[in-house]
Amino acid sequence: MPAHQLAPDISDDPADVLSAEQSHLAESRKALQAMREHAQSLSAEAAGDWVSQQVLQSLLDQRVAALADHPDTPLFFGRLDRSAPERRSSRRESERSDANEERSGRDHEHDDLPGTIYVGRRHVHDGASRALVIDWRAPVSRPFYQASPTDPMDVVRRRRFGYHGGALTAYEDEPLDQGGKLGPSKILTDEIERPRTGPMRDIVATIQPDQDEIVRAALTQTVCVQGAPGTGKTAVGLHRAAYLLFTHRERLARSGVMIVGPNRAFLSYISSVLPALGEVKVDQTTVADLLGAYNAPEEPEVAAVKGDARMAAVLERALWLHISKPEEGLVYTAGVHRFRVADYEVREIVASLRGTTRYGPGRAALAQRLAHQVLVRMEQRGDSPDDRVQDSVARSKPVKQLVDAVWPKVTPAQVLFRLLSDAEFLAKACAKSDISPGEQEMLLWRKPYRGWKSAKWSAADAALLDELGDLIERTSSIGHLVVDEAQDLSEMQLRALGRRCRNGSATVLGDLAQGTTPWSTTSWEAVLRHLGQDSGEVTELTLGFRVPREVLDYAARLLPSVAPGLAPPQSLRPGLGSLSVQPGAAVAEAVRATLSREGSIGVIVPDALVGQVSGALEGIGHAVLDPDAADQEHRLLVIPATLAKGLEYDHVIVVEPADIVAAEPRGLARLYVVLTRAVTSLTVLHDKPLPAALAM
Repeated sequence: MPAHQLAPDISDDPADVLSAEQSHLAESRKALQAMREHAQSLSAEAAGDWVSQQVLQSLLDQRVAALADHPDTPLFFGRLDRSAPERRSSRRESERSDANEERSGRDHEHDDLPGTIYVGRRHVHDGASRALVIDWRAPVSRPFYQASPTDPMDVVRRRRFGYHGGALTAYEDEPLDQGGKLGPSKILTDEIERPRTGPMRDIVATIQPDQDEIVRAALTQTVCVQGAPGTGKTAVGLHRAAYLLFTHRERLARSGVMIVGPNRAFLSYISSVLPALGEVKVDQTTVADLLGAYNAPEEPEVAAVKGDARMAAVLERALWLHISKPEEGLVYTAGVHRFRVADYEVREIVASLRGTTRYGPGRAALAQRLAHQVLVRMEQRGDSPDDRVQDSVARSKPVKQLVDAVWPKVTPAQVLFRLLSDAEFLAKACAKSDISPGEQEMLLWRKPYRGWKSAKWSAADAALLDELGDLIERTSSIGHLVVDEAQDLSEMQLRALGRRCRNGSATVLGDLAQGTTPWSTTSWEAVLRHLGQDSGEVTELTLGFRVPREVLDYAARLLPSVAPGLAPPQSLRPGLGSLSVQPGAAVAEAVRATLSREGSIGVIVPDALVGQVSGALEGIGHAVLDPDAADQEHRLLVIPATLAKGLEYDHVIVVEPADIVAAEPRGLARLYVVLTRAVTSLTVLHDKPLPAALAM
């Protein structure tokens, strides 16, 4: 068949068409298996030395893992029938004028592809290198998400496939070359609404045009996504990571990609998305795991002061004040000769280094500069010392003693311990006008620890220690950072994350209405500034695909109280009958009634009532979600309200909203989060009066 010729349907009979497509799926799965077997047959022994063999073997193992078939997941989900080459030529010429980094050298090399291509989760080819499935991230696949009758993008027909598990069960055609408008896609709607249990699924088959624009943003562009509940912002961030890894494979293989989530339960929930897309080497972590899992109790108002970006200047002063003014010079003895560096020369060297380098390298540089002055004296005597002599002098006892006295070696914990336990040091030397006297009093420990080694640090301290660590030694940077639930991060935590992408870019995800920490942000521009990504672009997703409209409208009654500047979110799914508010109803009865319906069930309760509600469900198989949960496969979960953020369940039962609100300062925002976790139905159970906005 010529490359430009369409693969015709064998008949107009839908059954015959479906049978042909099922045959193509079977052929593609067989080809993928062959690709994996070939990768497994490759050996790293020819790489030469042992280190090279280990590196190559690791790459081969990653390749084998990426080629794993998932029998319950469709290998492809769409098909594009493209127009003939002569009709595509004009479009190619216009696109050349504005090709960006992602498309350069790739967009216009598709003439060897057949006129019909299948779009799926990864590339699959047969033994003759004939493409059976094209990766959804390839430029040629973009029309599957972006093409419309007004801009068909050289596609005459788009076909969507319906699946049950991994079996193809239906198809739906959308003509794109006839003008007019397209009606709603039943297959698309069914896929969005399909019940599920266990971890989050990818949305690669249902990405919408505005989501696709974010996913395919350039690597150099930091994107901040304000997303209402159910808009798919988390999925968009994960798919952008997968897209960037595909488009910049070699570059990001060196520099790395990192996903940062609010807790391990959330990471467990999203853990299957990237592997399902063939990306198995992406670090996923939490802020606590990244900066240090400290958990000493602390008052929220104290944590808020520690989380303020003003602390950065205080910490910098605290560190550099450990350098003292040199009072003596250096005397270095070599044999019968003594070489002197005067005290004023030492002071000049220290002054030239202080503040122009990080603390650790500055300390090393001081030793080398002192050693250099000694070598100058040696040369003046007629000696010819080389670099080895300078290194020897720099490591000598007299130089070490002087450096230790003037520029002592310190750890972040030592500096922070002094700052939080020495009122005079904090007030007179470090705080200045940045921190008020009242705030200084809050910062100081009421009962100081005996020493820095025995100090117990709080979660807010972790970001301060990280800031000091970077002032001492530069933190390494990665190529791309994805930060979810970013609205809950303090300014100092954002600075810590920003250091890790100072040479790269970021995808920042969140919802201002879902901020539940005392330091929750009210401005995405401020978030980008503290991340060090001032040029980042803020975009908004307002159309919800997951949460039914009836449920979303109910939760949105809280918005005037929690985020008055945000417009109410909109849902494309009416969800009539999806909301039920039941005063005085028993949890067990509500759960039993819900178990008769298909899909996952999340019973979200005030943290203090977890044990009580779990006990009430005795005899009904369930599990309790905890922050370190690694297994969320159970259909029925009891979920503490503080862990619900970012999670979704087909059916949600919320117990006692009033207690959720009363449990924390931003309790209404927490309740807004809890009420928007439902994909199919929301049941609210209460004995106590509902918050006023919900009782309307």
